[in-house]
Amino acid sequence: MRVATFNLHAGVDGWGRPTGALDAAVALAPDILICPETWRGPRGDLFEELSQRLSMTGTFVPLAMAERAHGRHLGTSWQPWRAHLTGEHGLYFSEHRALTVSQRTRRERADLESGEWGLSFLTRLPVESLRVESLGRLPREKVRRALIVATLSLEGRRVNVVAIHGAHISHGSFRQYRRVRELVAGLDAHVPIILGGDFNSWRPLLRVFLPGWSSLVRARTWPARHPHSQIDHLLGRGPWRARGGGAIDAGSDHRLLYADVDLGD
Repeated sequence: MRVATFNLHAGVDGWGRPTGALDAAVALAPDILICPETWRGPRGDLFEELSQRLSMTGTFVPLAMAERAHGRHLGTSWQPWRAHLTGEHGLYFSEHRALTVSQRTRRERADLESGEWGLSFLTRLPVESLRVESLGRLPREKVRRALIVATLSLEGRRVNVVAIHGAHISHGSFRQYRRVRELVAGLDAHVPIILGGDFNSWRPLLRVFLPGWSSLVRARTWPARHPHSQIDHLLGRGPWRARGGGAIDAGSDHRLLYADVDLGD
C-alpha cells in the first residue's frame, strides 16, 4: 500500500494565495493519507474535497479556530522574507495568544475567512475503529494537539495507524511525545503500526523521544523549495517492508512525503 503525509498549510501559501497542494495529494493516489493543517471553512473544506476526490473515509479533528487570508500578492516567493520574524500573511491564530502589532495591522487590510484548522486522516482501507486522543496545548503554543488512532484491515490483517502533528521542540514537544509513548504502549503490541505526520522534529531527536521505531522513508521535507531537513516522518513497528518512496514539492511549505510498503510474515 501507499501511505503519505502532507502538511497542507490550509491550502494557501504564506501570502494567502491558493496552492496546488490538494491536486498533488490526489495525483499521488495514496491508500492512507495524513494531513496536518487541514482547513475547513465556508470558502473551502479541504477534508471534504479530499474525501470525495480520493473516495476515502476518515476523520478530522479541529485543533484551532483561525482565519485564512485570500491574498493578491504577485511576488514569486512562497511567503514574505521576514515571515519568521513578523509572522506570515496567510494564517492568523488568535484563539489562545494575541497577534503581534504587525499582524493586527495586516489583518485589518486582509480578505479573511474564519474556519477550523486541524489534523485529518483518510484511507481507502476498511476501517475497524477511529478515535481521537487529546495531547492538550503547551503554554507557548497557539493551537492544541491531538492524535488520530485508526485500526484498519489490510488484506485481512489488522494494522494500526496513528496520525500526529507535533509541537515544535522550542515549545516543549518532548512533553507531548511522552504522552504519545504512553498511548502507543496501550495498543496491541502484536499489531503492526505506522506513526506518521509532521513531527516538527529531526529523526535523531525522535530516536530519543520515540525509541524503537524504524523510518519507512528518508527524504528531506522542509522547507519545500530547498529542503535541508526531514521533519515529516512515516515510522513503523512490525514486519513492514519498504518498497520505495520519497518527497515531492507540491505547493505547501513542507514536501509531500510518501512510502510504498507491504507486510511480511
